[in-house]
Amino acid sequence: MQPRAQRRPGSRWLVYMLRCRDGSLYTGITNDLPKRLQAHAAGKASRYTRSRLPVTLVYEEPQPDKSRALRREIAIKRLSRPHKERLLGLKKSLTRGKK
Repeated sequence: MQPRAQRRPGSRWLVYMLRCRDGSLYTGITNDLPKRLQAHAAGKASRYTRSRLPVTLVYEEPQPDKSRALRREIAIKRLSRPHKERLLGLKKSLTRGKK
């Protein structure tokens, strides 16, 4: 693991949510979203999504570091399904207004 000061530039942590083929939601963290999405699509990222392909990215939230990303992931996983859907709807309405 690289020391904090030597991390590659632009490396940032994200919490993300995927909607699976069966409609379920998967929450995870990564510091390389394109690579992680590719791994999910190939069935190599998690046992949960492997049997629920295809998956679609529906949410991403930047975090300042891995520790905060892990804490936010846990907080989102603890939300009820209606609260997660509300979070997705809120994010959509916020991004619609930006151009």
